[in-house]
Amino acid sequence: MLKKRGGFYWATVIALAFFIFLSPVLADETKPADNKVAEVNGSAITKADFDSEMSRVNGRLQAAGQTPSTSQMEEIRKEVLKTLIDRELLLQESAKKKMTVDDQLAAEQIESLKKRFPDDANYKEWLLKMGFSEEELKSRIKEEMAIKQLIEKEVVEKIAVSEKEAKEYYDNNPDSFRQAERVQASHILITFDEKADPSVKEAARKKIEEIEERLKKGEDFSALAKEFSECPSSERDGDLGYFERGQMVKPFEDAAFALEPGTVSGIVETQFGYHLIKSIDKKPASVIPFSDISEKLQQYLKNEKVKKETPIYLSNLKAKADVKWYMK
Repeated sequence: MLKKRGGFYWATVIALAFFIFLSPVLADETKPADNKVAEVNGSAITKADFDSEMSRVNGRLQAAGQTPSTSQMEEIRKEVLKTLIDRELLLQESAKKKMTVDDQLAAEQIESLKKRFPDDANYKEWLLKMGFSEEELKSRIKEEMAIKQLIEKEVVEKIAVSEKEAKEYYDNNPDSFRQAERVQASHILITFDEKADPSVKEAARKKIEEIEERLKKGEDFSALAKEFSECPSSERDGDLGYFERGQMVKPFEDAAFALEPGTVSGIVETQFGYHLIKSIDKKPASVIPFSDISEKLQQYLKNEKVKKETPIYLSNLKAKADVKWYMK
């Protein structure tokens, strides 16, 4: 009932691979080799590797309904190659550091992935679109897990954020810790289609009025929401959780914020249908105490440091590597 969509470039770049870093490649613009687009410490990145990754990227673009221009496509091709080079550097380093992944862990990851699909046929269709056999997928997962281990050991474990640092950030960014007024509400929704015959809307109105009468006679709101509400929240007895102003459509929001906890609104009409709204709780605008946010804030600041330090770590690997870029 209620978001932002990022720009084309970042939506594409983020989807390219497990790790993407935008630092420059130390490249030799030499004559193209027959079957390779780059070399990393003598290990070739083949045109087949590149074409496979581009095929997957193009599939994601098509699924998102995006049609890049010629200049955008050229930028994507460069980022794909940078990603393959970065990934090869990290894989080589993970091998040097003896980062290994148990077959069982990789198998568990695949099983977890399968659960995201409604059935095995959909999973196999996805594999086909991605250009992977299941064995190739398992190999890729093991490589990505090895890279994660490397970053964890060489970057994450070396970064710490003290409570003092977190408190300084908290004190210097007060607006980040203000919470707007919030309400927790449940509702019963009876839907109708504005384009349908007026009799359909009348029938929906009659149904919500009948439910309202039952509420006035003392029947339980949660039970009626579970039985009659045509919103997915009926599975939670109509509970919508906490929300702030601006998260719901205005007629619904106005009614919900006007209620005192424990009270029920009259019939409210929105673009979704007719609602009966019950206020469960109301929290005034407030500032989150540091004691409540300290641990999460330390983790957030650590994550921010990891984001900055990981590309630096990769740049240091590149500075010591022999990277040749053949693709124009």
